Amino acid sequence: MNRRAYLKAAAVAAMSPLRAQSNPTVPAITMTTHTYKVAQGCEIHADVYGYTDGVVRPVMIWIHGGALIIGDRSWIDRLLWYVYQQAGFVIVSIDYRLAPETKLPDIVQDLRDAYAWVREKGPALFRIDPARIAVSGESAGGYLTLMSGFRLTPPPKVLVSFWGYGDIIGNWYSRPDPFYSKMPAVSKEQAYKSVGNRVIAAAPKYDDNRRDFYLYCRQQGLWPLEVAGRDPRADPKWFDPYCPLRNVSAKYPPTMLVHGQEDTDVPHQQSSLMAQELRRAGVENEFISLPGVGHSLDGAGLPAIADTYVRVAGFLQRHV
Repeated sequence: MNRRAYLKAAAVAAMSPLRAQSNPTVPAITMTTHTYKVAQGCEIHADVYGYTDGVVRPVMIWIHGGALIIGDRSWIDRLLWYVYQQAGFVIVSIDYRLAPETKLPDIVQDLRDAYAWVREKGPALFRIDPARIAVSGESAGGYLTLMSGFRLTPPPKVLVSFWGYGDIIGNWYSRPDPFYSKMPAVSKEQAYKSVGNRVIAAAPKYDDNRRDFYLYCRQQGLWPLEVAGRDPRADPKWFDPYCPLRNVSAKYPPTMLVHGQEDTDVPHQQSSLMAQELRRAGVENEFISLPGVGHSLDGAGLPAIADTYVRVAGFLQRHV
């Protein structure tokens, strides 16, 4: 059995308990694109993967990664999409304005506005239950997922963060990174070739200039300054409302964390620290720590990926 077939079979097996609770089959799916917000002349979109049977369903809001600098709503792993779809979720994959043209407070506001739009407009537009919302994302999307645990009202029912992070001013982000510093140095002039001119809410996947900007930020330890517009060394308290690690309470939603132990982009410790805080606050959580695995499941074998998706499905089953 090839990789795709193997994972699809695992996904079907993972979702079968959830499907049995409602419908034994999944109806046809439609994709529609909506503008959920216009800000500074920039249209911000969401792709909605809904169903044709008119049944009211839970919704999964998906947040793409890309360091808040690159990427768009099309960035969703197809097997993970399949898992969520087989579970019967309406999937809403959102864009948000990107840094450095837009700073962190406005990016978080986009998340809040997307959530409000789903709750207010979703029941009529794509037949969702606004009381059954899950949020999930990877990397920077995982960070925004964790932000949603205390920044969204009412809070989502459940969060699933893939290789996300809870502290954005730790040494890993606010000091030159040893891993990225081994790569050819990127000058400030080179880094700014394709950023800083206009507000955008999507960037091509293979935009090398924006990737150079990210590399420059990591080599110089400037990500918090460039993305937030504030210097964490001069004003660390300003960042408190933007660090999930500092905002976990007993009201935080049940949370699943997935992270590879050999991640060279987002340290595994970021999810480990978040898991500790969740346990301290008495929040139900599950931490899938994957040995020998890098960022975005790099290096993970089929059994590890399949087991991860099975456990994600089980966590969703318990909480949505």
